Amino acid sequence: MTLRPLTLIGTTFSMVTGVALGVLTYHHLQEDGVGHGARIDEVLRHVSANYVEDVSERQLMIDAISGMLSGLDPHTNLLNRHAYERLRHDTAGHFVGIGIELGLVNGYFTVIAPIDGSPASAAGIRSGDRLLEVDNTSLKGQRLNQAVRRMRGAAGSTVHLKVKRGDNPAFDVSLQRAHIESESVTSRWLRPGIAYVRIAQFRSLTGEHFSTTLQALRMQGDIQGLVLDLRDNPGGLLQTSVSVADALLADGLIVYTEGRLPSSHVKYRASGNDLIDGAPIVVLINGGSASASEVVAGALRDHGRATIVGTRSYGKGSVQSVIPLSDGHALKLTSAYYYTPLGASIHEQGIEPDVTMSDVSDTALLDTALEVLFVKDNHEATEPTS
Repeated sequence: MTLRPLTLIGTTFSMVTGVALGVLTYHHLQEDGVGHGARIDEVLRHVSANYVEDVSERQLMIDAISGMLSGLDPHTNLLNRHAYERLRHDTAGHFVGIGIELGLVNGYFTVIAPIDGSPASAAGIRSGDRLLEVDNTSLKGQRLNQAVRRMRGAAGSTVHLKVKRGDNPAFDVSLQRAHIESESVTSRWLRPGIAYVRIAQFRSLTGEHFSTTLQALRMQGDIQGLVLDLRDNPGGLLQTSVSVADALLADGLIVYTEGRLPSSHVKYRASGNDLIDGAPIVVLINGGSASASEVVAGALRDHGRATIVGTRSYGKGSVQSVIPLSDGHALKLTSAYYYTPLGASIHEQGIEPDVTMSDVSDTALLDTALEVLFVKDNHEATEPTS
């Protein structure tokens, strides 16, 4: 089937602004006959005439629309031209920043995951870290888009963060913004026959790169087992998560979405092209594995193709449609929830691993993954063939 332009964004990492949609909404409210337009017009007149400082109606309308969208979920935003362009560059893997995916967790601005190869990753920022201040200004009472905007800036400029990690005292860290062009797919052999592939984020070409990577590994030797590392992968494009799962499934449903409108009810199925011919898989996840990562992990587990190892994933199971507007702005709107093939909703629940690890070091996780693959391989080798 043809994939529609739906995106899964691990967290909101964009600005909320724009006039076009606000004006359209305003006129619609005036025309719907329920009095909302008249009420807005009345408030605008009073503010313009009596507020202590001069405020343009344009800015008031922007703020009104921002307020309207902020009453929805935190992943719904109106993007101005610059924010929309940044989002497009982000999904392509080319952007300027410090390299974190940020979300609101229990009222705190929380790092969902640092991006591989970014200034944040190099400085030791971790999934679960809470941001308290940006450039010595408290984030208390700020909206998510305001916090993100404070961290944006030109390449080479510096931003200062105050970070709280668990129950430890808050600490300060200075990061230099940089051009980030990280590879979304990397690979190596853990030992003969056992391949390791890491996906850092689901970008526009990740599905294609994943398939190419598996094919290149197969040219080097037989893949008898695969460790798929999705730790600290905050998500990305739904289409690419479907492509990655499709490359590892022989058939069946990968994921389905449901929302209020009939058009949001979509099923994505495997095309029947398992590139590793049924070899056992271990998927590594943690609290920074979100949205598209959870689509892949959920699909592979529901089909019995993978054992999940690590810690519980983030739990972001909503789908955002990015809708371009005629004036160059865009609306990023939550339009559906996604479900694993067996009907499980991951939203605000996450995926519980089959093997939960207290020691989350690379050595411990990879050793456990190899043990699981060895057991699965021996078990499958002794299965009756009748």
